[in-house]
Amino acid sequence: MQLTLEQKDIKKFLMVGDKILIKPKNPQSQTKSGLYLPPTVQDKDKIQCGYVIKVGPGYPLPAQNEEREVWESKEGEVRYLPLQAQEGDLAVYLQNAAYEISFNDEKYLIVPHAAILMLVRDEGLFE
Repeated sequence: MQLTLEQKDIKKFLMVGDKILIKPKNPQSQTKSGLYLPPTVQDKDKIQCGYVIKVGPGYPLPAQNEEREVWESKEGEVRYLPLQAQEGDLAVYLQNAAYEISFNDEKYLIVPHAAILMLVRDEGLFE
């Protein structure tokens, strides 16, 4: 299933829970021997990679039953266990766990954090 979104700015997207928005990396369209591969061959690979665009807040933690002072209590406060993935990371993920969306004629994927197998973080990439 593919979902097409009509929105002007991707910065307004908020990811929920452990979900991550990934921009797929352009796969190689040619083999080492020089043969050109159709896009359907690359889409059937079990493992894909792409760049992390947005990250959800993480896994919600259960409420703590500790008694606090009256001035410290915050009603409705939800705490999250943060995710390892950060914006700009290269993620290697399981293709069959991803949900495809289309935004401004570009393909993006919503992937649960559990489907990410590996992250590559290059701190000097954006300097």
